[in-house]
This record gives sequence, C-alpha cells and structure tokens, in this order.
Amino acid sequence: MRVIAGTYRSRPLVAPRGMDTRPTSDRLRETLFNVVATRVPGARFADLYAGSGAVGIEAISRGAAEVFFAEKSPAALAAIRANLRTLKVPGGYQIEGSGTAGLLKWLSGKPLDIVYLDPPYDDAEEYRRTLTTLGAPANNLLAADAVVIAEHTRKHPLLDEYGALRRTRTRLQGDAALSFYSVPEVEPEPLPDIV
Repeated sequence: MRVIAGTYRSRPLVAPRGMDTRPTSDRLRETLFNVVATRVPGARFADLYAGSGAVGIEAISRGAAEVFFAEKSPAALAAIRANLRTLKVPGGYQIEGSGTAGLLKWLSGKPLDIVYLDPPYDDAEEYRRTLTTLGAPANNLLAADAVVIAEHTRKHPLLDEYGALRRTRTRLQGDAALSFYSVPEVEPEPLPDIV
C-alpha cells in the first residue's frame, strides 16, 4: 500500500497483520479520489472503520483541512498511528479509538464534507446503522453539499436511500463497489399567490 497523490505521494503505508482488516486497494482508492478530487482540499473528512487509515491519509495528502479516523481494533489503531508518525503528519487529524458510533456522536452538530465508510463486508447491520445515522438530519452530521461514500462488496448491494441520503452513483471494481450518497436539495415550496 502507498499514498497515491499529494504531499505524501508514493510513500508506503503499513496495514495491521491478520485477516481482521481488509485494506482498501490502491486502485479502489484511486477511483474514489478521482471522483471526489475537487471536494477534498479544505474539507472536513471522516474515515470510518479506518483500518490502516489509508483513505484518511490520502485525504490529508490531498489537502483536507481536518480528518477524523474512527477505529476500535487495537492493531488497526497502532497501524494508523504508525503511518501518521512515519509520514510525519504534523496535525489536522483526530483518532477516535471507540469506533464509528463514538466519533459520530462526538461530531453531531459539527458537519462533515466527505464521509467514507468501509465496515466488514458481511456486516449488513453496521452499514444500515451507520448510513441511517448519517442520513438523520437531526444529527447535523453532514454539510449541505456533503458526499458519503460506502465501500461494499458488489454481491451485497446497499439500499438506494438511508433517511435523507440518496444514492447518486455506484462504481464497481472487481468484487468491490463504491456507493456515493448525498442529501438532495429540497426545492422551496412556492409562495401562495397574493390576491
């Protein structure tokens, strides 16, 4: 694994040992960042179920203003910290070691611009819970033009809607898929005619 572009371009990254973490491939990360490239500079970016932190580190490398890593596996947290330390990333990030639910609770009312989530592929309930939480307007977790991207297996497609979130596109690559969601702009109701 390596950083694909930006400040830390071509620098290697480590991943936790074992089969508990499935790092997002360089090719899939490249596809992801080709789609969101213009949104990343200056963005508030969340890397949920971060694993090695490769996606969030890519966002830092490409100019994100703040990156929030959510992970609870001790081995994965050690890998994220090792990668940030090796790259000498000076700041602009926070690591939440209690996992995704803890980070989203803490971020409520502090809107994010880009959210990436990559739970274990076979954990349908984790996808549902996280996407539904993100799609609940009362949480104020998303900026008005935010994009939410879920990595999943193409064998288990996600729903088109989770609360206010609507799927806008899907990119397929091998067995993996990226589903992109946003909250559609609500057209204001027309004012009544004055007689």
